Amino acid sequence: MKYKDYYAILGVERGASDEQIKKAYRRLARKFHPDVSKEPNAEERFKEVAEAYETLKDAEKRSAYDQLGRYQAGQDFRPPPEWETQFAPGFEDSLDLGELFAHLAGRRGAGRGARSFAIPGQDYEVTAHISLEQAHHGAELALDLTVPEARPDGMLQRVARTVRIRVPKGATEGQRLRVPKKGGPGINGGPDGDLYINIVLNPHPLFRVSGHDLYLELPLAPWEAVLGTRVEVPTLNGRVELAVPPGSKAGQKLRIARRGLAMPAGGHGDLYCVLSIVTPSVLGEREKELYRELASVSNFNPRGHFG
Repeated sequence: MKYKDYYAILGVERGASDEQIKKAYRRLARKFHPDVSKEPNAEERFKEVAEAYETLKDAEKRSAYDQLGRYQAGQDFRPPPEWETQFAPGFEDSLDLGELFAHLAGRRGAGRGARSFAIPGQDYEVTAHISLEQAHHGAELALDLTVPEARPDGMLQRVARTVRIRVPKGATEGQRLRVPKKGGPGINGGPDGDLYINIVLNPHPLFRVSGHDLYLELPLAPWEAVLGTRVEVPTLNGRVELAVPPGSKAGQKLRIARRGLAMPAGGHGDLYCVLSIVTPSVLGEREKELYRELASVSNFNPRGHFG
């Protein structure tokens, strides 16, 4: 019997996880599938990949394979007697390694049917840049993808494809959305792949985003900060009135509850108005006179903490 290094065939380490093995199989199966591949010896390579995956995806067969020990690929070997006793009593010298492991599961010669295996379609991933308003209300998007597709002669070509998807309200920066069955087509009856969308929020001229909370810089005139006032502030659902208390300071945050981004499960984040004090750049004589009068009567020392 000649040894086959199933891990090397799939291009994974011996300690690879089940998910890593599955991903490697899908990638190689698409690459060497006889219906679409023009690679040299594609059908033979496809059968090797399928045989390796059939063994390593099954926990019991993978354990039995690992207990065979390590040999050079193509090296003649015979399973140790204790291995035969445990896994393959009545071992036949005429079996090859793939047939042996198919035999362990009662499916003698299963590796020879690799061509009929159903292969899931390829998953696609794309970045979607959306506005804050689209994230808040939800949006229909038309995404232009460039994807591989088989020509009638079996060669692969890249073609443009438009996919329409719905971004649910409450989408946030960095979120990854899954759209089932919008990826590549399956082979031999396999399911279509999925489309994964990475959400990126475009910068907004007014709001800064943190999760589902929004931050808005709210400029105040000096007298508004000192005396207090009521101002209208913009939100994603229209303008609202905010009470600014007397003696407000620059950098102070005033919270307007439930006026932030919509949340997927219902409700909203909050809107935080960050106060800044803006002094007028152009003053008339009367205004200057009033400021001089204020300076003469006020005991306020903004640098008193200097000592």
